[in-house]
Amino acid sequence: MQGRLEKMVATHDTPIRYELVLNHQRVPLNQFIGQTVTLQHTGNIYCLHCNMPTKKSFNQGYCYSCFSRLAKCDMCMMKPEICHYNAGTCREPNWAQSFCFQPHFVYLSNTSGLKVGITRHNQLPTRWIDQGAIQALPIFQVTTRKMSGLIETLIARHVADKTQWQRMLKHQIEPLDLITERDRLVAICADELKQLNQNEITFLSDANVVDLNYPIDIAPTKVSALNFDKTPHISGILHGIKGQYLIFEKGVLNVRKFGGYEVIFSA
Repeated sequence: MQGRLEKMVATHDTPIRYELVLNHQRVPLNQFIGQTVTLQHTGNIYCLHCNMPTKKSFNQGYCYSCFSRLAKCDMCMMKPEICHYNAGTCREPNWAQSFCFQPHFVYLSNTSGLKVGITRHNQLPTRWIDQGAIQALPIFQVTTRKMSGLIETLIARHVADKTQWQRMLKHQIEPLDLITERDRLVAICADELKQLNQNEITFLSDANVVDLNYPIDIAPTKVSALNFDKTPHISGILHGIKGQYLIFEKGVLNVRKFGGYEVIFSA
C-alpha cells in the first residue's frame, strides 16, 4: 500500500489492536509482529490539513501556512492554561468553541513513571494508549480545556507531566497504586484547587484504574530513533507496537512524528 501517513488508530483490547493509516485506509498491524515489515518514504510530504505538498512538516504533519494559522497548532494546545480566547486573539474562535469549550479530563498515568495529563472527554483511552501508558486513572472532569490546564499545572509541580519515551519503550515500568497517588496529590494541592471555580470541576472519586497491554514480542534494551529524513528505507522484523511507536530490532519509528509523509508499506 502507498499513501500519506497518519497517526495509527488504536483500539483498547488485550492486547491493544493497532492499524496503520495511509490515505485514510487502515492496515491491521498486530498480525505482522514477528515478521519483516518495510516502510519506504517516497520523498513526498503532504499537509494533513490542506493536502498540499510541502518540503517540510511542522507540528507532526502540517505545512508552514497551516501551522501558522490553525488554532490546533497554537502554543495554547501545549499549554492550555495560557488560553487567550477571552482576549479575542484566538486564531479560530468557532473551532475553539467545538474543541476547547468541551468537557476535559485531568488524569494520572503510568508511562515512564507517574505523570499527570489532560485530554478531551472523547479521547479516553486513546490518549493513554498514544502515550504508552500501562495504567491510567481519570481524577477530574472539567468544563473547559483551560481549566484542565490550570489543574494540570498545579499537580505538575509535584509530579512529571511528560513521558521519557526511551524508558517507556523499554517496557520495564512497575505498576503503581494510582488511587493512593491521586489522593496524595489532591491533598497536597487542596488549597490551590479551592481557589479555582468549583462549578467547573468534578472530582472523580469513584473512577477505576484502567490497565493497558501492548502487542510486544521483544522490548528493546537500547532505544534509538529511526528517521525517514535520514533513512528513507526502514525495514526489519517488527517486534512490537507501543504508544505511536513501531519497535524494530534496530530502532523505533515514531509514526505520529512523520504525519503527512508519503510511504509505501509492505510486509
